[in-house]
Amino acid sequence: MSIAPIDYFERLPEGCIIEIISKTTPSDAVKSTILSKEFKRVVESDLIWRRFLPFGYQEIVDRSEFPPICNTKKELFFSLCDSPILLDGGKLVKFHFG
Repeated sequence: MSIAPIDYFERLPEGCIIEIISKTTPSDAVKSTILSKEFKRVVESDLIWRRFLPFGYQEIVDRSEFPPICNTKKELFFSLCDSPILLDGGKLVKFHFG
C-alpha cells in the first residue's frame, strides 16, 4: 500500500505564500512553482507579479508610444524585461529587475 506524500505547503494560508514569494526574486518565484501546486497557483496570480513590477508601472505603460499588450501582470513583467519601450517622443526605457 502506497501512502501519498503530504503537501505541507497546501496547509499554509494563501496570504503567507504570497508574502514568502514576494520576498524573493522573480526568478526564484518561478522556481518555487516546483514546491507545490499551491505555490504554482499563487505564482501564476497577478498578486505576485504586481509586487515585482516597478512603482508607477501603469503610468509608464500608459505613456509608452507602443504599450505592451498583455493579459496578465506576469506577461507584462516579462514583456518589460525583454523589450525596451519608447516614452515621450522617443526616450528608450529598459527595465532591469532583481
